[in-house]
Amino acid sequence: METVFSLILMFIAIVIIGILLLQVRGSGSSLFGEATSTFRSRRGVDQLLFRATIILGVVFVAVAIANVRFS
Repeated sequence: METVFSLILMFIAIVIIGILLLQVRGSGSSLFGEATSTFRSRRGVDQLLFRATIILGVVFVAVAIANVRFS
């Protein structure tokens, strides 16, 4: 059972990393204070990726808790 939880956690972690890498915030680097002060709302795919990140984060924590509880 512990192996199943570990595999699920690894899969979710890889998917979360992939989704985070797909989320692009504007063009260029915003390091060292170069960030623009414009506000933009999330639309379309950006909103889908944002919500998927939150949902997968919650699922990841739930599976991690279940792993500790049942192992």
